[in-house]
Amino acid sequence: MPEYRKIKGTPRKEALSMEDIVPMYIKAMKLGTGINIQRVFAAWDEVSGVKDFTLRKFYRDGKLYVTLSSSMVRSHLEFQKEAVLQAVNDFLKKDGLFAKDCEKAGYVKEIILK
Repeated sequence: MPEYRKIKGTPRKEALSMEDIVPMYIKAMKLGTGINIQRVFAAWDEVSGVKDFTLRKFYRDGKLYVTLSSSMVRSHLEFQKEAVLQAVNDFLKKDGLFAKDCEKAGYVKEIILK
Protein backbone atom coordinates (compact mmCIF):
# COMPACT_ATOMS: atom_id res chain seq x y z
CA MET A 1 0.00 0.00 0.00
CA PRO A 2 1.27 3.48 -0.78
CA GLU A 3 2.08 5.70 2.12
CA TYR A 4 0.20 9.01 2.28
CA ARG A 5 1.97 11.89 3.92
CA LYS A 6 0.61 15.22 4.97
CA ILE A 7 2.35 18.07 3.20
CA LYS A 8 3.75 20.58 5.65
CA GLY A 9 2.03 23.95 5.75
CA THR A 10 -1.24 22.86 4.11
CA PRO A 11 -4.09 22.74 6.59
CA ARG A 12 -6.62 19.98 6.19
CA LYS A 13 -10.06 21.21 5.17
CA GLU A 14 -13.23 19.92 6.72
CA ALA A 15 -15.78 18.28 4.46
CA LEU A 16 -19.01 20.21 3.91
CA SER A 17 -22.44 18.66 3.74
CA MET A 18 -24.82 19.17 0.82
CA GLU A 19 -27.01 21.29 3.12
CA ASP A 20 -24.10 23.73 3.39
CA ILE A 21 -22.95 23.56 -0.23
CA VAL A 22 -26.28 24.08 -2.03
CA PRO A 23 -27.10 27.48 -0.45
CA MET A 24 -23.52 28.62 -1.09
CA TYR A 25 -23.80 27.57 -4.75
CA ILE A 26 -27.18 29.29 -5.18
CA LYS A 27 -25.77 32.50 -3.72
CA ALA A 28 -22.54 32.35 -5.76
CA MET A 29 -24.40 31.77 -9.04
CA LYS A 30 -27.01 34.43 -8.18
CA LEU A 31 -29.90 32.00 -8.60
CA GLY A 32 -31.74 33.02 -5.43
CA THR A 33 -34.33 35.29 -7.04
CA GLY A 34 -35.42 32.79 -9.68
CA ILE A 35 -35.53 29.87 -7.28
CA ASN A 36 -37.48 31.91 -4.71
CA ILE A 37 -40.10 32.87 -7.29
CA GLN A 38 -40.52 29.23 -8.30
CA ARG A 39 -40.79 28.23 -4.63
CA VAL A 40 -43.51 30.89 -4.10
CA PHE A 41 -45.46 29.42 -7.03
CA ALA A 42 -45.03 25.90 -5.63
CA ALA A 43 -46.20 27.11 -2.21
CA TRP A 44 -49.33 28.62 -3.79
CA ASP A 45 -50.11 25.36 -5.62
CA GLU A 46 -49.58 23.30 -2.48
CA VAL A 47 -51.36 25.50 0.05
CA SER A 48 -54.25 27.10 -1.84
CA GLY A 49 -55.84 23.90 -3.09
CA VAL A 50 -56.87 25.60 -6.35
CA LYS A 51 -54.01 24.52 -8.60
CA ASP A 52 -56.48 23.27 -11.22
CA PHE A 53 -58.23 26.67 -11.36
CA THR A 54 -55.01 28.71 -11.53
CA LEU A 55 -54.31 30.07 -15.01
CA ARG A 56 -51.34 32.38 -14.37
CA LYS A 57 -49.06 33.38 -11.51
CA PHE A 58 -46.81 36.41 -11.37
CA TYR A 59 -44.64 37.60 -8.49
CA ARG A 60 -43.04 41.03 -8.01
CA ASP A 61 -42.14 43.22 -5.02
CA GLY A 62 -43.70 40.89 -2.48
CA LYS A 63 -47.02 40.69 -4.34
CA LEU A 64 -48.31 37.43 -5.76
CA TYR A 65 -50.73 38.01 -8.64
CA VAL A 66 -52.92 34.99 -9.38
CA THR A 67 -55.34 34.68 -12.29
CA LEU A 68 -58.09 32.14 -11.69
CA SER A 69 -60.45 30.52 -14.18
CA SER A 70 -63.45 30.49 -11.84
CA SER A 71 -65.10 33.58 -10.37
CA MET A 72 -66.70 31.41 -7.71
CA VAL A 73 -63.30 30.10 -6.57
CA ARG A 74 -61.89 33.64 -6.65
CA SER A 75 -64.68 35.02 -4.44
CA HIS A 76 -64.27 32.09 -2.04
CA LEU A 77 -60.51 32.78 -1.78
CA GLU A 78 -61.11 36.48 -1.16
CA PHE A 79 -62.59 35.56 2.22
CA GLN A 80 -59.62 33.33 3.05
CA LYS A 81 -56.87 35.52 1.61
CA GLU A 82 -55.11 36.26 4.93
CA ALA A 83 -55.13 32.60 5.97
CA VAL A 84 -53.75 31.53 2.60
CA LEU A 85 -51.08 34.25 2.76
CA GLN A 86 -49.99 33.02 6.19
CA ALA A 87 -49.98 29.40 5.01
CA VAL A 88 -47.87 30.26 1.94
CA ASN A 89 -45.28 32.05 4.08
CA ASP A 90 -45.24 29.20 6.61
CA PHE A 91 -44.63 26.79 3.73
CA LEU A 92 -41.73 28.96 2.52
CA LYS A 93 -40.19 29.13 6.02
CA LYS A 94 -39.96 25.32 6.05
CA ASP A 95 -38.67 25.10 2.45
CA GLY A 96 -34.97 24.25 2.31
CA LEU A 97 -34.43 25.81 -1.12
CA PHE A 98 -36.07 29.14 -0.30
CA ALA A 99 -33.36 31.78 0.26
CA LYS A 100 -34.61 33.76 3.24
CA ASP A 101 -32.08 36.56 2.75
CA CYS A 102 -32.86 37.31 -0.91
CA GLU A 103 -33.64 41.01 -1.41
CA LYS A 104 -35.53 40.84 -4.72
CA ALA A 105 -37.81 37.87 -3.99
CA GLY A 106 -38.65 37.32 -0.35
CA TYR A 107 -41.79 36.33 1.48
CA VAL A 108 -45.23 37.14 0.07
CA LYS A 109 -46.68 40.38 1.48
CA GLU A 110 -49.91 40.45 -0.50
CA ILE A 111 -51.98 38.17 -2.73
CA ILE A 112 -53.91 39.79 -5.56
CA LEU A 113 -56.58 37.61 -7.17
CA LYS A 114 -57.76 38.26 -10.70
